[in-house]
Amino acid sequence: MSVAGERDPSTENAVAVDGVAKRFGKVQALDGISFTVALGEIFGFIGPDGAGKTTLFRILTTLILPDAGTARVLGLDVVRDLWALRTRVGYMPGRFSLYPDLSVEENLAFFASVFGTTLKAQYDLIAPIYRQIEEFRERRAGALSGGMKQKLALCCALVHRPEILFLDEPTTGVDAVSRREFWDLLGELRAGGLTIVVSTPYMEEAGRCDRVALIASGRILDVDAPGAIGGRYPLPLLAVRGSRRFELIQALRKHPHARSVYPFGDELHYTDDREGAGADEVASDIAAWLTAEGFADARVEPMRAGIEDSFMALMGTPEGAAA
Repeated sequence: MSVAGERDPSTENAVAVDGVAKRFGKVQALDGISFTVALGEIFGFIGPDGAGKTTLFRILTTLILPDAGTARVLGLDVVRDLWALRTRVGYMPGRFSLYPDLSVEENLAFFASVFGTTLKAQYDLIAPIYRQIEEFRERRAGALSGGMKQKLALCCALVHRPEILFLDEPTTGVDAVSRREFWDLLGELRAGGLTIVVSTPYMEEAGRCDRVALIASGRILDVDAPGAIGGRYPLPLLAVRGSRRFELIQALRKHPHARSVYPFGDELHYTDDREGAGADEVASDIAAWLTAEGFADARVEPMRAGIEDSFMALMGTPEGAAA
């Protein structure tokens, strides 16, 4: 066992969580979750609002205590070793939490001073990001655009050279271009050896992670590489397109073998309950059935399940998703 404040040299994980639970009054925010994060990977938590992501991140960054279970970050216990751990962790909360009345440069200088360093001393680390907002260094943080606020917050989280970075829904409310640029920056940081744990409600961002955990109602539903999670989808899945969208959804849900039907963009994802049946065979059957129901223009094609399909299946079929 390590002495308080000392990193356990035998650890092979950046994060190790075992049975962590947290309750706020009648709300069970986390329900005995367990997982590990490897050193040097981007690990994503994918789930809706209220899933427990923020509560988990606040525990892992020593801001609140778990009710049960243990959590270690960089080999240090988040309860016993909190003071030693805080200097090694970078944290970007979900809400913009910098000082809006201070300038870009003043915010960075302040956060650097908290950790006993300076912006000048750490400039080389944050330069790839800071250069994108440096021309606005005298502008008040509260007057920045969403994308620039995001980059400033990331600079402030990195300015003390943390060994691990926790990002709680960093792209929420940011335009698509800024979101893509932000994830490109995370890829560069990972290539430099930084471990990154990030949460997001956007399923399409899962593909930028090495592994993801699907989380809902305080429980982890699955953990794996993004492609592997989709690859385990157990039932035939079809993409259906056609006019009269609402009527088409209602018709598909009446099929005797319908497991679920969800709208995804400009198409519908239909899951059939005939486990083991060939997808092409099921697609032909559904197409013929829709034609008989008056949807002759409907196009039906087998498809590979994605993260969101798997997530919906693991959560269970809600009322109204199928007949």
